[in-house]
Amino acid sequence: GGCSFCRLMPFQTYIKGITSAVKNSTGKEKPQQMGETIYDSDSSTASTVEEPTEEQIAQSEELKSEANKAFQEDHFVKAIELYTRALDLNGRNHILFANRSFCHIKMENYGSAICDAADAIRLDSSYIKAYFRRGTAYLALGKLTNAKADFREAVKINPRQKEARDKLAECEKALRKERQDSRPREAMTTAAEQEMLAKTMSIQVEPSYDGPHLRDGAVTAAFMDELIAHFKAEKRLHLKYAYQILYQVREVLRREATVVDVDVEDGTFVTVCGDVHGQFYDLCNIFDINGRPSQDRPYLFNGDFVDRGSFGVETVMTLLAYKVLYPSFMHLNRGNHETVNMNKMYGFEGEVIHKLGRDLVPLFTDIFQWLPLAHVIGRKVLVLHGGLFSRDDTTLDNIRALDRHQEPPDEGPMTELLWSDPGRLLGRQPSKRGVGVAFGPDVAERFLTANKLSLLIRSHECKDEGYEVEHGGGT
Repeated sequence: GGCSFCRLMPFQTYIKGITSAVKNSTGKEKPQQMGETIYDSDSSTASTVEEPTEEQIAQSEELKSEANKAFQEDHFVKAIELYTRALDLNGRNHILFANRSFCHIKMENYGSAICDAADAIRLDSSYIKAYFRRGTAYLALGKLTNAKADFREAVKINPRQKEARDKLAECEKALRKERQDSRPREAMTTAAEQEMLAKTMSIQVEPSYDGPHLRDGAVTAAFMDELIAHFKAEKRLHLKYAYQILYQVREVLRREATVVDVDVEDGTFVTVCGDVHGQFYDLCNIFDINGRPSQDRPYLFNGDFVDRGSFGVETVMTLLAYKVLYPSFMHLNRGNHETVNMNKMYGFEGEVIHKLGRDLVPLFTDIFQWLPLAHVIGRKVLVLHGGLFSRDDTTLDNIRALDRHQEPPDEGPMTELLWSDPGRLLGRQPSKRGVGVAFGPDVAERFLTANKLSLLIRSHECKDEGYEVEHGGGT
C-alpha cells in the first residue's frame, strides 16, 4: 500500500528526502514538472512520471471514485489499493496522492502518509490538504517542528481555514510545553498523594445518582455487573467512584513487572484480545460469548483500549475495574494508543474531559505509563502490542529491564514493541508507519529461539477474519 521509497529507505533518510522539496528561484516549493524525479534523494529507486493519455486519465478518475467510496465506508485497505491503481495510470494527480495519504493516516501508516503528502505537494504546492495530511502525520509521530511548518503553510494558503489554524496553535502550544518540560517530572510525594486521595473521598454522591456504588471502595463482581449495565444504558459512573477505581488500579499496576509472567496450569487457558479502541459494545459482546472475567476465565487485553471509538471511557474503566477485582486474572498490556500523542489526536483526551473532567487526564496518563509492556504465558508465548526489534541482540531480559513509566521515546526497544509489524520479506524493512520496523519471519524465528519461546502474539492491525497466523505459525 505504501510507496516503494518508504519501503526501501530508512525513515530518517526518507524524512530528509521528502522535506527537502524542489524549490524555485524565490525559495518556495514549486510543482513537479514532467520528467523530473519524484524523490529528491540519492536513492536508486527514484522514478519519473510521464504525461498520461486522455484514456488513462479517464480510467484513473473512475478508480478514484471507487476509492473515495471505499474510504467513506471505512475500507481503507481497499481504498489504498484503488488509489494506487489510479496513480499507476496518472501519477501526476496530486489529489490521488493526498487521498492515499489520508488512508494511510487512518491506518496509522504515518511514514507512508508523509511520503504521499510530499508527492502531492511537489505536484501542486498550493494544495492545502496535502500540507494538512503531512502535518497530521508528523504530529502523530511527535515531530512537532515539522508539523508546525506544514500547518503554518496551510494557514498561509488559506488564513480562514479554522482547522489548520487550530492545528498550528496546537503545535505551538505543544512546543512551548516541551520546552517547559525539558526536566523530568518529579514523582508525586506521599503527602501529596494522600492529600489528593482525601480530596477525592470528600466528593459527595448526589441522591439523584442512579448508578452503581462502591461500598467502602471495594470493587466486587456485583458492582461490575451493575457498572456494565449502567454503561450499556449510556450513563456515566460517578466521578467519586471513577477516582477511586483509578487510584486503586494505579497501585495494582505499579506493583507489576514490565514483563509479566503468567503461569497456566494444564487444561486451563488465557483468552487474548486485540485492540478494542473504545468499542464498548464489542467488549460486552466478547464477554457475552466467552464469559466475563473471573478466576476461571482469565483475559489478556493487548493494548489500544481507547481512541477512535465513542466509548473509550466506558471501555477502559471496565477493564481497569476488572483489573482491581481480579489483578491476577485480568491482564493488560500497553498499546501505542495508551500514549499522550495518540490520546490527543484520536479523541480519548477530549472524551475524558467531556465525561469526567480535565483533572483526570493526567491520572489516566500516569496509569497508562504503568501498564506492563508484555506478558509471557506459560513460559512459551510472548504477548505484546506491536512487534519485534531493530536489533537481534535485543532480548526478553532487555525488555524486562526497561523503565516503562514514561512516554515512548523516538526510537528504541520500547517504541518498537509498541509500533512494529510483521513483514513477509526476510530481515527488516522500514515500517510504513514511520516508526518501528517491519520484521521478517527469520527475525521472529531467531528471537523466539534465542529467548526459548514458541509463539509471538501481537495486535496493532485489523484483520478481516479476526486474526491471522504469519511467519509459518510463529507469529
